[in-house]
Amino acid sequence: MGGPDRPGGRQAVVERTALAPGLEISRVVTGLWQVADQERDGAALDPGKAARAMDPYADAGLTTFDMADHYGSAEVIAGTLGRRRSDVQLLTKWVPEPGPASEKAVAAAVRRALDRLQTDAIDLLQFHAWNYADPSWLDCLFMLAEHQAAGRIRHLGLTNCDAVHLDMAIRSGVPIVSNQVSFSLIDRRAAGALAEVCRTHGIGLLAYGTLAGGFLSERWLGREEPPIDESLTWSQMKYRRFIDQSGGWERFQHLLRTVARVATGLNETNPNVTSGWSIANVACRYILDHPAVAGIIVGARLGESDHIDDNLNLFRFDLDNAARTALDAACAELDPIGGDCGDEYRRPPFLTASGDLSHHITHFPAPYPVESRDGTDRVSTGTPWEALAGYSRAVRKGNRIMVAGTTASHGDRLIGGRDPGAQTHFIIDKIEGALQSLGAGLDDVVRTRVFIRGDVDWEPVARAHGLRFANIRPANTLVRADTVGDDLLVEIEAEAVTG
Repeated sequence: MGGPDRPGGRQAVVERTALAPGLEISRVVTGLWQVADQERDGAALDPGKAARAMDPYADAGLTTFDMADHYGSAEVIAGTLGRRRSDVQLLTKWVPEPGPASEKAVAAAVRRALDRLQTDAIDLLQFHAWNYADPSWLDCLFMLAEHQAAGRIRHLGLTNCDAVHLDMAIRSGVPIVSNQVSFSLIDRRAAGALAEVCRTHGIGLLAYGTLAGGFLSERWLGREEPPIDESLTWSQMKYRRFIDQSGGWERFQHLLRTVARVATGLNETNPNVTSGWSIANVACRYILDHPAVAGIIVGARLGESDHIDDNLNLFRFDLDNAARTALDAACAELDPIGGDCGDEYRRPPFLTASGDLSHHITHFPAPYPVESRDGTDRVSTGTPWEALAGYSRAVRKGNRIMVAGTTASHGDRLIGGRDPGAQTHFIIDKIEGALQSLGAGLDDVVRTRVFIRGDVDWEPVARAHGLRFANIRPANTLVRADTVGDDLLVEIEAEAVTG
């Protein structure tokens, strides 16, 4: 079931890829999220000692490291390494609190990352958005793009972004080069619509969770189901929830047995290899071979253990058609993880270490300001049209909410470019933001009216509406109309009734 190029196994030459112009990465990226877990007792790792533990990875050709502003002292450790090595690529993330961020706050976040990484320019800064109904996520991206233009950031990426909003950001002019998402034998959401968006725009996926916190390994084959408690690492607590969502421990064990058989077949076909191939190798190679995947991220516990040799094994074999067919069949017996990529951080069930967002954020502010007067609540989204024509974006009276005709304008920007589907998704986001500000949501919508310009293809608009309202099914009317503004291709109004 697949094998190396020659008996005894081929030389482990680390595969590399150009994630963006001037940014070549090793296709196995070493993830530093475990630093936060190592420091959960409150004691920070020694930066010099931890950085020295990264040297063997880089010496072996695994020169790319991934971290974030909230992975404990990971950025400081990586910066200590980067100060004395020019052959490493340091990828980090900014995960701000939900809600608006000022230019000053964005600049402070960029400066903090630069200082911790001890560099003049960040190789790749990846941004996480909490709530797409709050347009401040786009404001942050536009401001980050200005810092990129000023040379402080070499490339911009997203993390935990779904297909719809990756496409929207790119069509709105943000120069995104990558998207980091969960992607494994257990969680194959990224192989759907997101992979198609990546193909369309030339975006590279960085896949994390590929080993499901280490559950995709011989260690857990035939083992009893562990409880989700402090006996597990934070990463394991998180991916135990993924296993539950995919059908439970017994179905997971069936998957593990299939992966083990593939690994056994590799080893039997090539008995002269110095070290055999493992369940982890097969699980990683399966994701690494997906055409949308630029690299996979494999975690490391610095100074405690390393899996360098096991990671290098990935470059000594290939999966043949029989192996892939067996793995596809085993995956098909699992329940698909619901929603799109990143939904585990945005809506229940929250597939996080804690099972909620308490480790990440404390609250979600209202996307838009609300004015209350004489028993009526009004929301303004700040577009110039609202002041000019004297209307509110949404009005709540009792349990009824009326949302005015809404277009893809945001301040002085057009969101989604001239793509009618992308414009429609932003309009629905904007409507959802107005509803959230008034204590409601899309689930409360009972009526929508969609107006499209006469020369615009109606089908992308209808498909976008269908994707967002598939389980809500409000009454709907679609009308061809002469909308205001040649670039405003779509306008939607909505009515909602709360319980």
